[in-house]
Amino acid sequence: MKRMITEKLNEWKYKEDRKPLILTGVRQCGKTFILKEFGSEAFQYTAYFNFEEMSELAGVFEYNLDTDRILDELRIFQPQIPIVPGSTLVIFDEIQACPKAITSLKYFAENMPELHVIAAGSLLGVALKKQEVSFPVGKVDQLVMYPMNFSEFAYACGAERYFKGIRNRQMEDALPDLYTVPLEKLLKQYFVIGGMPEAVQNWINHHNYELIDDIQKNILAGYRNDFAKHAPADIIPRLTAVWDAIPGQLARENNKFIFSRVRNGLRAKDLEDALQWLTDAGLIIKPELVETPYSPVSAMADAVYFKVYLCDVGLMRQMAGLYYKTLTDGFDSYIPFKGSLTENYIFTELVSSGFPVWFWRSGNTAEIDALTEFHGKVIPFEVKSAENTHAKSYKVYCEKYHPEIGFKISLKNIGVNMICSTKTISLPLYLTGRLKEYIDAFTE
Repeated sequence: MKRMITEKLNEWKYKEDRKPLILTGVRQCGKTFILKEFGSEAFQYTAYFNFEEMSELAGVFEYNLDTDRILDELRIFQPQIPIVPGSTLVIFDEIQACPKAITSLKYFAENMPELHVIAAGSLLGVALKKQEVSFPVGKVDQLVMYPMNFSEFAYACGAERYFKGIRNRQMEDALPDLYTVPLEKLLKQYFVIGGMPEAVQNWINHHNYELIDDIQKNILAGYRNDFAKHAPADIIPRLTAVWDAIPGQLARENNKFIFSRVRNGLRAKDLEDALQWLTDAGLIIKPELVETPYSPVSAMADAVYFKVYLCDVGLMRQMAGLYYKTLTDGFDSYIPFKGSLTENYIFTELVSSGFPVWFWRSGNTAEIDALTEFHGKVIPFEVKSAENTHAKSYKVYCEKYHPEIGFKISLKNIGVNMICSTKTISLPLYLTGRLKEYIDAFTE
């Protein structure tokens, strides 16, 4: 299965001022698989060390952090694999189980920069926030891995030919049924299956939605087990309450996260640590409200008002209890939740492409579903689950802030027009992976 992050890993390999790499990402998004594959394809040797499977590894780092000694002792664990700078990829997996190993990355950067070292872990984002972990500030490169986005899913399902064909056409030209029909079908499948590699691989092998349901339920159960095993004991009840409340919060009319609807009497302050834990674990996306969308948008965001989406649209569908046939057969019974699921999809697509995300609202009169900032440009996104793109809020936003470019994302075909002074691209939901290409092509 082709993953976008492979290109970034190759860039890291040949980077002139390369440092040890920390790869974070939600559990079961494919980190271990992709690192082993990267090692086998890009290096002569791969030395793989898993701190959860080999608990005795921690002792290597407890003694001291001399890199020569560490490598000598690591060779004892795998004597058949040479550790040669420039030829060997060293993988420290589940490194969160050994805080001293995280600290050692600083010394690998300083004393052995020619050695390629990657550290990864399922809850590494959480571990790096703990006080007992001495994070090697300025001494590591960092990447985040996400579940498979729609393009990666479509490629895995054999649809690469459609994307190649689309790239041979003018970007502003509407697509014929040759492309729209199969890609809309794939999009429905993706809303059910999502991008967890185990679910995608099972779909490719068996094409059985009920098996997908079982896999997703197991993944969600695993996340819940992580709460009990890895979260501070005092926040577990609040953590579970927030987690369970996410589908209901999204089903609300404006999707805004209401603390009192998690549990009566709870305030924002009561849930901050639980929300932060879920964010650090990569489980949720938390776009904040922006009322004055000027660059830098991050300085304008209101941390008190936000929405919460899941890291994967398939898991969101499963968590909400949405029957797969309701999506695949187009039942009308889920229409009230359809917009929320589509927004969840858009936010996962944006984040996996490296875009920061927010949303805009002007009182109770107008709202833009998603905002991002790219090369100093603040870009609005109006998101619709079908073909209806008549959105008053988008026009209100364009009249007030005059963005250079904006997007209407829906099932409507490709189109380009001007709304006020804003070049507005109508883009089908299944082409969101090309957003950067459209921004580059239609802006100065």
